Amino acid sequence: MCKDSACFLTMKETDLEAVATAVQRVAGMLQRPDQLDKVEQYRRREARKKASVEARLKAAIQSQLDGVRTGLSQLHSALNDVKDIQQSLADVSKDWRQSINTIESLRDVKDAVVQHSQLAAAVENLKNIFSVPEIVRETQDLIEQGALLQAHRKLMDLECSRDGLMCEQYRMDSGNKRDMTLIHGYFADTQNLSDELAKQLWMVLQRSLVTVRRDPTLLVSVVRIIEREEKIDRRILDRKKQTGFVPPGRPKNWKEKMFAILDRTVTTRIEGTQADTRESDKMWLVRHLEIIRKYVLDDLIIAKNLMVQCFPPHYEIFKNLLSMYHQALSTRMQDLASEDLEANEIVSLLTWVLNTYTSAEMMGNVELAPEVDVSALEPLLSSDVVSDLLDTYMSTLTSNIIAWLRKALETDKKDWSKETEPEADQDGYYQTTLPAIVFQMFEQNLQVAAQISEDLKTKVLVLCLQQMNSFLSRYKDEAQLYKEEHLRNRQHPHCYVQYMIAIINNCQTFKESIVSLKRKYLKTEAEEGPCLSQPSMDGILDAIAKEGCSSLLEEVFLDLEQHLNELMTKKWLLGSNAVDIICVTVEDYFNDFAKIKKPYKKRMTAEAHRRVVVEYLRAVMQKRISFRSAEERKEGAEKMVREAEQLRFLFRKLASGFGEDADGHCDTIVAVAEVIKLTDPSLLYLEVSTLVSKYPDIRDDHIGALLAVRGDASRDMKQTIMETLEQGPMQASPNYVPIFKEIVVPSLNVAKLLK
Repeated sequence: MCKDSACFLTMKETDLEAVATAVQRVAGMLQRPDQLDKVEQYRRREARKKASVEARLKAAIQSQLDGVRTGLSQLHSALNDVKDIQQSLADVSKDWRQSINTIESLRDVKDAVVQHSQLAAAVENLKNIFSVPEIVRETQDLIEQGALLQAHRKLMDLECSRDGLMCEQYRMDSGNKRDMTLIHGYFADTQNLSDELAKQLWMVLQRSLVTVRRDPTLLVSVVRIIEREEKIDRRILDRKKQTGFVPPGRPKNWKEKMFAILDRTVTTRIEGTQADTRESDKMWLVRHLEIIRKYVLDDLIIAKNLMVQCFPPHYEIFKNLLSMYHQALSTRMQDLASEDLEANEIVSLLTWVLNTYTSAEMMGNVELAPEVDVSALEPLLSSDVVSDLLDTYMSTLTSNIIAWLRKALETDKKDWSKETEPEADQDGYYQTTLPAIVFQMFEQNLQVAAQISEDLKTKVLVLCLQQMNSFLSRYKDEAQLYKEEHLRNRQHPHCYVQYMIAIINNCQTFKESIVSLKRKYLKTEAEEGPCLSQPSMDGILDAIAKEGCSSLLEEVFLDLEQHLNELMTKKWLLGSNAVDIICVTVEDYFNDFAKIKKPYKKRMTAEAHRRVVVEYLRAVMQKRISFRSAEERKEGAEKMVREAEQLRFLFRKLASGFGEDADGHCDTIVAVAEVIKLTDPSLLYLEVSTLVSKYPDIRDDHIGALLAVRGDASRDMKQTIMETLEQGPMQASPNYVPIFKEIVVPSLNVAKLLK
C-alpha cells in the first residue's frame, strides 16, 4: 500500500513537472503577437515530436521484454541440465561402489606388472652391466688423450646405468642397504673417473686465458661438459621430488665449482705478480702495481673479446670475471695497505687505487667499454683505510720535510763561509741555492699529492707553508748568528757582504716562490684560508731582509766611523776631506749592494741616506766646535751646504733607478746650516722657529746644542728662544718622518748650555 502511494505521488510530481515545462516552452514560443499566426504550425511540430518520442519509447520497451523472455528460456534450460548431471553423478557413484571388490581382486595382477617392468629394465641393462669394466678403461684412455667430450659421453652412460639400477632398487626396497652397496661398489670406478675428468676440466679453466687464444675448442668442450652436468643435476633434483632418491655424487654443481676455480685462479694471478721486495728494489711497489695493471687489463680484454664467445650468455662470464678481478684487487690492496709502507709507497698505492685503476690505462680503457662502467665500480679501499693511509703519509711527510729543511739550511750555512762569492742569477743578483732546493722539494711533494686528490694537495700545501713559517724563523736566527760571528772578527768570513746580500735576495725569492706555489696549486683565492695566508711569512722575510740590510749598513758605518768623527771639528773647518771619503766609501759599498734585489736595495739606499744625514746632524749636536766669529759661522755653514749638496748628488745617483725623492734628508743639513749662517742675532728666534716648524721632533737640547755651536747667542737670547718655543709646541704632519728623534745630545743640561 505504501509502495503504491509513493508511486502515485511520484507520477503526480512528474505530471506537474511536465506541465510546467510545457507552459514554459509555450510562453517562449508566443512572446510576440505575430507568433499567434503560427500556433497551428507549432502544434503540428510538437505533435510530430511527441509521436517520435513515443515510438522510440515503445521500441525500447519491446527490446527489454525480448531480453527478459530470452533470459527466462535459458534459465529453464540450465535447470534441466543440472538435473541431468545430478542423475549421472548418482549413477557413477552407484557403479563405483559396485566395482570396489573387483579392483581388490586385481592387486596380484598389478604386482606382477611391476615385477615384469623391473625385470625388463634389468634385462635391458645387462649388456651395460657386463660392459662396465671395458667402458671404464675406454673412458680412462679418452681422458688421458684429452678427448674430454667423448670421455664424458661414456661417463654419462656409466652413471646412467648405475643410477638406473640404484633407483629401481630404491623403489623396490629402499631399506635394502646391502644391494645398494653392492651396486655402488660395482660402479666404484665411475666416481673415480668423474673426479679425474673434473681435474682435467679445472686444469683447462685455470689456463683459460691462454687456452682461449691457442685452442678455444678445448675451452668450449669444457663448458659443454659443465652445461651437460648442470642439466643432469636439475633432472635428478626434479626426480628427487617424486621418488626421494638421489644418486651418489649428485648434485655435482660443476658450474659453481667452475666459478670458484676461476676466482682462485684470478686471486693467484694477482698475488703472484710481486717479483721484488723492498730490500731488493726500492721501487718494488711501483713495479708490482704496474705488472698488476698490465695483467688485469690484458686479461679483461681477452675475456671480453674471446672468452664470452666460449660461454653461454646466461653465464655472464665477463661480468663475473670483472667482479672476481675487482675483488681480488681489493683484497690485494688491503693487504698492501696493512703493511708498514714508506711515504713514497703510500703515494704510489693511493695514486694507483684512486686514479690509475679507473683511468684509461686500466678499467677506463676504450677496449673494455661499454661493458666496464668505471662509475659503477666499488672503491678498492674503504674510506677508513684511505684516511688512515693519508694520516700516516702526512705524519711521515711532516717529519721528512722538517729533516729536509734542516739539512738544506745546514748545507746553505756551510756555503756562507766559503772563500768564493755566491752565484748570481740571470739578472746578476747574488743568491744561494736554498730557495731553489726548498721549493723544488715542495713542488715534488705537491705534484705527488695532486696525483692522489685535490684535498690531499691542499693539505700538503698547508703543511709546506706551515713548515716554511718555522723554517724562516730558524733562517732568521742563523742569519743573526752569522752577523754576530762576523762582528767578532770582521775579516771572517771572507765573503760576508756577498753572502749577506744573497741572504737578503733569498727573502725576495722566497716571497715570489710562495706566491707562485699558491697560484699554481690553489684553483681559486677562496681556497686560501687563514692557514694559507702569507702576511706572517712576509713579515719574517721582511725582518730577515731588514736585519740583513742593517748588518750591511753596519759594515758601511763601521768604516765611516773615523771620518764621521771628523765632521764639525776644527780639522773639518780647516779643510778636512771627510765627506769626500764618506761619499767614495758609500758609493764603493753600494757598487756591491747593486747585487741586492730592487725592493730591498731601494729601502737600503733610503736608510743609508737617512743614517748619513743623522750622523752628520749628530756631529753638529755633539758641539765638537763652537764658532767664534761671523766669518767662521759663514765658512762653516757654507761648507755644510756644499757637503749637503755633495751627499744629495751621491744619493740621487744611488736612487736613480727607484724614482724616489733623495733630497728631503739633505735639506735638513741645509736648514741647520741656515741657522748657523745667520748674521743678524735678532732674527735668530725667527730662524729657529722656522727650523722647528719644519722638524717638529727637534727638542730643546737640540736647539741648545745648535745655539752653542753658533757661539754668539747671549744667555738671555737663548732663554727667550727656549721659553717661546716651549709655549707653542709644533704638531707634526701625518707624513713627517722624524729625523732628530734618535739624535742624543751629550749629557750636558740645558742650564749649562745657556751659560
